[in-house]
Formats: sequence, structure tokens, C-alpha cells
Amino acid sequence: MSQPARSADYELNQPLLARRTSKRWLISAILTTAIVALPVLAVLYLAFFPDENIWPHLVSTTLPRYLMTTLQLMIGVITITLLVGVTSAWLITMCDFPGRRFFEWAMLLPFAVPAYVIAYVYTNLLDYAGPVQIALRELFGWTSAADYWFPEIRSLGGATAMIGLVLYPYVYLLARAAFLEQSPSLFSVSRSLGHSALSTFFRVVLPIARPAIAVGLSLVLMETLNDFGTVDFFAVQTLTAGLFDTWMNLGNLGGAAQIATTMLTFVIILVTLERYSRRKQSQYAARDTREPIQRFRLSRRRQLACVAVCSLPFLLGFVVPALSLSYYAWEYFDQSWNPTFLENTFNSLFLSGTAALTTLLIGVTLAYSRRLHNTRGMQVLMRLSSLGYAMPGAVLAVGVIIPLAGFDNWLDSLMRDVFGISTGLLLSGSTFALVYAYTVRFLAVSAGSVESALQKVTPSMDMASRSLGQSPGGTLVHVHLPILRGTLLTAALVVFVDCMKELPATLILRPFNFDTLATYVYQFASDEQLAHSALPALIIVLAGIVPIILMSRSIGNTRSVA
Repeated sequence: MSQPARSADYELNQPLLARRTSKRWLISAILTTAIVALPVLAVLYLAFFPDENIWPHLVSTTLPRYLMTTLQLMIGVITITLLVGVTSAWLITMCDFPGRRFFEWAMLLPFAVPAYVIAYVYTNLLDYAGPVQIALRELFGWTSAADYWFPEIRSLGGATAMIGLVLYPYVYLLARAAFLEQSPSLFSVSRSLGHSALSTFFRVVLPIARPAIAVGLSLVLMETLNDFGTVDFFAVQTLTAGLFDTWMNLGNLGGAAQIATTMLTFVIILVTLERYSRRKQSQYAARDTREPIQRFRLSRRRQLACVAVCSLPFLLGFVVPALSLSYYAWEYFDQSWNPTFLENTFNSLFLSGTAALTTLLIGVTLAYSRRLHNTRGMQVLMRLSSLGYAMPGAVLAVGVIIPLAGFDNWLDSLMRDVFGISTGLLLSGSTFALVYAYTVRFLAVSAGSVESALQKVTPSMDMASRSLGQSPGGTLVHVHLPILRGTLLTAALVVFVDCMKELPATLILRPFNFDTLATYVYQFASDEQLAHSALPALIIVLAGIVPIILMSRSIGNTRSVA
């Protein structure tokens, strides 16, 4: 008789146990979001309460120059990425020309090349002592720089071109996805009303795709604000360069936090403008999204023009850097393949792998907590957890070092007073700080991917699992994770590649005598030794190609073709 009684009690307590388990997921989400938001709060606190307030000095001397240069760089980059990204996306989506299927994914390949790497390559090629100017002098008989004019690569214009060449895929990716999702009937109706193809593009297609393009441009501007390697190499004084100079050269962390707050203000303005631009627009899926796209049949001359338009950014953004790096990597392989290179490769793989796994675990926790508690509060928590992706790496480094260094100093003081021993820099002086920064920076990638995939799983599957006695955690492990396996792998891969390329935060937070492939490349290139940095730079580029191809295939499969 005792066994049935226990079974009845167990069944009666199931709802209570489920509520307790569900609350644990909510508490985990709250704690995780607090940890992720801590760097932002730390930056704001130190900016308003610095140990030495140099804000008046910054405002009266260097800050206006930093702001003006940053604005000029942003305007230039946004012009390049808008023209290249939207034009190539439209041609590849709507026009039939030789090589179109190749360019569908090839246009994304410059995404795999970090901006600082392409800057090093083109400086080596186009500088006064580079092969291009040497060939021109030999061809025309010029003897000095005074005999001819050649664009200066180490300039604001050069930095703009380098960053634009590797960031236009943001706009291309989202614009092409928006064009593929549009109903072909809209285009047909516009043409039947007498509008030309060009008029239809500007009056119908482009306004509908504007929200997606605006998101792409906002991402471009955030990455431009984040760039340090390119602007430092070209001596362009942006806000990021000013943050490094104030912290590393002047030794003033408070001033760096104040510049970081200015950069955060830029980010907030960008996000607000992007949302404001589409506040009155609602996008709905078209009913004929499976209807094949009728591509334009072009004349031979226009086909060649399409090939030229798509080839130029692909060649300049990927082929030329890849060939240059491959040549130097082959020529200097014996010198480059050494214990230091192998150690730095292991460091990059370890940090990137650890950060990818950490962001994946936290992303699953947040997304599943949102599924269990789909409330306005959880929506706010999800947005707060994504703050790191909008933070430039240098700003994030400031926000990470402040609380970690504070904790290390507190613990060291406590251990000295109680036990007479020094603990040193346990967190701020170790790889923990780097993994923490990477996790905060790229958490939005994994959490957003998992959340989007979970929304496609019908709630009836949760109900069926729970009715069979599974807890929320058991439902996640036995039902959702197997379904999300592809999404989880893709998200982890994207985070892994992003961590491999990350430079600003790594330069600031890396422990003493600890380098990654990114910092290794930066150090050699800064010393004008591109040949010795070619092999690690090439590995970074190759690592970024796989997720790019996966993303291109996922977009290309959304529509059929006539």
C-alpha cells in the first residue's frame, strides 16, 4: 500500500517541481545578464567618477579631432558598403550573367579577411617601396616621388577603402536576403504600370528592403567604430585610437573610460537611428515566396558589366590579399613555422574554442529561459545580454578590466592582511579576462541564433515531453538540442571565427608574454614585416571561409529560380 501512496504524492508534486525548475532557469538568465551587462556599467561608472578627471583637457584638445575623423571614416565606409553591397546583391538576385552562381557566395569571401590584414597587404603593395610603384617608376622612367602623383595608402582615404572592402558583405548579405524574400508579383505589377526596371528598383524594391539594408549598415558602422588595427597602422586618429593612446601612453584609465562612453553614445545613436528609420514599417511574408524568380536576360555588353561590377570587390577584397599572403607564406614558410607560431596558434584555438563553447551554453540558457518565461521582462533581459555585440572591442576591454582588476586587488589585499600572501592578478592577468570579453562581445550571435531556431519548434513538443514526465531541463536535452544541432554548430563556428579575428580587446587584455594569431600578425606587420606575418594571417582568413559558405547556402535555399 505504501508504493501507490508515494506515486500519488509524486504526481501531486509534479507541478510544484516544474515551477521550481522553471524559476531556476529564470534566475540563471537574470544572473547571466547581470554578468554580461557588468562591463557596460563599469565603463559608465568610471567615466563619471574617474580618479583623475581629464575630460576638460580631452574636450579642449584631442576629442574634437577624434570625433571628426571618426565621422569622416564612417561616412566613407558607409558610402562604399552601400554602393557595393546593394548593387551586387541586386545584380546577383535579379540578373542572369556568366558566373552568377559563383558570385553568390564569392562576394562574401572578403568577410573572412580582417580589415587590419588587408591594410597590411595593400600597404606592402602600394607604398612607395612596394612593387606597384617600383614597376611604374621603371616603366615611365621616374626617379623620385616628385616626378609623379600616386594615392597615399597610409591616409584616412586608404583606411576607408580597406575597411569598406571587407565590410560590404554585411550589406550584401542582408540586402540579397531581402530581395529574395520579396514577391515577384510586386515587380510585375510595377512594370505593368509603365515603370522601367530602374524606376521599379528605386520606387518599389529598395523601399521594401530598406529595413534589412539599415541593419546591415548599422553593423558596418559598429565594426568601423571597433577597428583598431587599420587605423593604428595608417595613423588615423579615431576614437578607438584615442582610447588606446589615453590608456596605454598616458596611463589614464578614467580618460579611456570617458572616450569609451563617447563611443557607446555613438553606438546608441546608431541603433536608435536604425530603429527609427523603420518605426512605421511592418514587413510580412509574401504569399508567393515559392514562386520562381524571373531573372533579366541581358545583352552581352550588360552581362560583361555585371561580371565587372561583381568581380572588382571580390578581387580587391579577397583574391589579391589571399594571393599575396599565400606567396609570402610559401616563400617564408621555414622562418614562419616555428615554436612561437605553433604556440600562438594553440592559444588562438584554445581561446576561440573556449569562448565558442561558453557563449553557446549561455546562449542556450538565455534562449530557453525566454521560451519558458515569454514575458516583457525576459525580452528586456535578452536585449541587455546582446549589449556586448554593439560594444567596440576596446570599450569592452575597459569594461572588463575595471571589475576584474578591482576584485583582484580586493582579494590580494585580503589575503595579505589575513595570511600574509599575495594572490596577484588571478582574473585580470589571465586568459579568463579574454574569454570573458569574447563571451560578452559575441554572446548575441549564439543567443540570437538559438532563440530564432527555438521559435520554430512547436510548443506541442514541449507539452508532449512534459506530459511524459520530463522536466524543463530534460525536455531541452532530449527534445530541443537534437533538433537544434545544426544551428548550434553554425553559431559556435561563427563565434569561433570572430574570436580568431578579434584584435582590440585581445591587445589590451592578453596576459604578459601571451599572444594569439591576431596579435602575432599585428606585431609583425607593425614592424613592416608582412612576410613573417603572412602564414598566421592566412590561417585566420582560411578559418573564416567555412561559415561564410554555410551562410550563403542558407540564404540561397530560400527561393527557387525560374
